[in-house]
Amino acid sequence: LHGDQGRHLDFDDVEHPVALQLGGSEPDDLAACAKLALKWGYDEVNLNCGCPSERVQRGAFGACLMNEPRTVADGVKAMLDAVGGHDVMPITVKHRIGIDKTESYDFVRDFVGTVADAGCRVFIVHARNAWLKGLSPKENRDIPPLRYSVVHQLKREFPHLVFVLNGGLQDNAQSLADRK
Repeated sequence: LHGDQGRHLDFDDVEHPVALQLGGSEPDDLAACAKLALKWGYDEVNLNCGCPSERVQRGAFGACLMNEPRTVADGVKAMLDAVGGHDVMPITVKHRIGIDKTESYDFVRDFVGTVADAGCRVFIVHARNAWLKGLSPKENRDIPPLRYSVVHQLKREFPHLVFVLNGGLQDNAQSLADRK
C-alpha cells in the first residue's frame, strides 16, 4: 500500500508456491493488501504476529499483536472476505508461543482459538516466546528456549487446524522427530 507495488510484489513464476507476508493491524489495510496479493498471483497471505523488533512494536504489529487476538481475528476475517475465502487464497498467521517471559499455555491457546474462530486454518508457530524488551530480533531467534511441546499441545487441542512448526529446526529428520 505504501510505495512501489511492482518493486515490492513482483516475483518470478519459478518461485511458486509463494506467500506474501504482511505486517499490520488495520483490517481495511490488510484486506486491501490481500486483494493485491490475489491480483499479483500469490499462493497465500501470511499475517506476521511473531516479529519482536522495536520498529514493528511502534507500528502496532508483529509479536505485540498476540496481546490483541481480537484485532488479529478482525484482520484475518477482513482478508478472507476480501479474497473470497480460503479456497481462493489461504490466509495464515505466523506467531510465537508467548510474549516476554510469561510461559502460559492458556495465552497461546486463547490466541489461536480466537483467530481460528475468525476463519484462520493454518498457524505457523515459532516455538519460542518473543521477548519484546531486552533482546534484539536476532537474539529472539536463539535465546528464548524452544518449547515444541506447546505446539504439539495446540495440535492435540485443535486437531482440525494445521500447525507448521518453526524455529530451531535444522533438517527434515529433526522436524519429524519427537512428534508426541
